[in-house]
Amino acid sequence: MATAHAGASCEDRPLEPRNVVQAMDLALRTREALDASGAQVALVARAGQDLSAYGLRYSHMAFVWRDHPKGRWLVVHELNGCGTASSGLYDEGLGNFFLDDMFLYEAQIVIPSDTVQQRLVRVLATGTPRRLHQPQYNMLAYAYGTRYQNSNQWVLETLAAAGAEPGQVENRNEAQAWLKSAGFTPITVHIPALTRLGARMFRANVAFDDHPFDQRMAGRIDTVTVDAVVRFVRRADPGASQFVVR
Repeated sequence: MATAHAGASCEDRPLEPRNVVQAMDLALRTREALDASGAQVALVARAGQDLSAYGLRYSHMAFVWRDHPKGRWLVVHELNGCGTASSGLYDEGLGNFFLDDMFLYEAQIVIPSDTVQQRLVRVLATGTPRRLHQPQYNMLAYAYGTRYQNSNQWVLETLAAAGAEPGQVENRNEAQAWLKSAGFTPITVHIPALTRLGARMFRANVAFDDHPFDQRMAGRIDTVTVDAVVRFVRRADPGASQFVVR
């Protein structure tokens, strides 16, 4: 079975002991911070790649659920199978989450308001998150499309299900409609033509054919990034807070 990754380099190399220690230390610090926050559920982002060329710091976002049926503070997220164009939903501990080939050993935590947390816990305990999952993975999936999905887009659409009235968002089209009505806007990533060509030719998990032609030709790629999710949460949920764990 292929290793699953999201927002990481996907290189097959043995873990260095130093990296394991750093990952476990970050996991412990993150758990302590989450415990201290009193939250039931939060969003956690990691820096699995150097995205500074695109003005981004964090590559991958997930939910972290305090009272998950399988254990305390488990991470729930979408992961891409390395070398493939498919993804699955996984739940795992914070240690594993930070072992995934980190670029920076730090985490960004977003704590929704109590009301949104309660709604998220309700949604995560249902089959809705799986109905919102599109296994055709594309790292740069179009933010307003449903042909593909990236891991941050799944988080965003699950947030839509929690933000909407119960039963209003049960599929991706409904999630997209709700997000548009709520004013979600992506962050445009500028990717030159040669970079796009190389990515499309040599990486199974990158495609551009779901983006509008004019934008694609101009190198303007509207995709769901961690920054876009955080910006939307802070605007839609004024009671939310955020902090960084290092």
